[in-house]
Formats: sequence, structure tokens, C-alpha cells
Amino acid sequence: MSESKVQVQLHQKQDYQFDIHFGGAAPVVMADEPAPLGAGQGPSPVQLLAAAVGSCLSDSLLFALRKFKQAPEPIRCDVDAEVGRNAQGRLRVLGIRAVLTLGVPAASLEHLPRVLDQFEGYCTVTQSVGQGIAITVEVVDALGVRLK
Repeated sequence: MSESKVQVQLHQKQDYQFDIHFGGAAPVVMADEPAPLGAGQGPSPVQLLAAAVGSCLSDSLLFALRKFKQAPEPIRCDVDAEVGRNAQGRLRVLGIRAVLTLGVPAASLEHLPRVLDQFEGYCTVTQSVGQGIAITVEVVDALGVRLK
């Protein structure tokens, strides 16, 4: 992604429900807090954060592999965000764990060790969020072999 300014607009629908407008042709997404604050009718802010981290990691891994003309598809990413209380008793995201699963066995991909060493460093969101929240990243292949 080039250096630029990214803008989104949030418009309150009711209570804790907000429509998120990304601009252009991107669809509007409604966010909502889970009960008891909200009705849970859309992703929560924590889910959106987890999705942003997972999406960025997936994109970065795919880009790095395609740079070497490799086809790892379909990639899956499972993200767990641990929410707990900080020293002041306030809810915070304490850590994020992302597990990326390649759609093919590792043996079918060339340059994989190099890609695994580098792809996280190019992930804009993960590198930014990781300055304040511990993020753990694992990569497994289609056979379930842990590669990272």
C-alpha cells in the first residue's frame, strides 16, 4: 500500500450500532457491541480489529508467495483476540493469535523459508497494532504441518 491517508466514516444507527462507510464501491458494514451493551447484530470493534490483523497477514503472505510465482490458495486465517482487564480494571485486547493455513502442502511451494521469514514485516496493520498488543503468528500447511 502506498503512503496515503485512509478515511472511514461511522454513522450511528441506534444505540451502539454504527454504519461504517469505507468509500468507493466498498459495502457499508454495520458494527455493534455484543449484549448487554448492544444487540450483537454486527461485528464488534474487537472483531473488526482481529479481522484487520488477519486480513493484512493473509494479504502479506499471499503477496510474498505470489512474488515468487507460487500458488498457496486457498489461504485461511483464524484469529483469536484475548480480551481481559488491565491493571486499572478496564477491558483491553491483551493479545492476538493468528494461525494462517496454506491451501497446499509446504513441499509444493518454492522459497517458503524466505517468505516465512519476511512476510510479517510487510504487514502494515499487524506491525502497527503489534506495537501496543502482543501478536503471535503461526503458519501451517494444508497437511497441518506447523511451518512457523
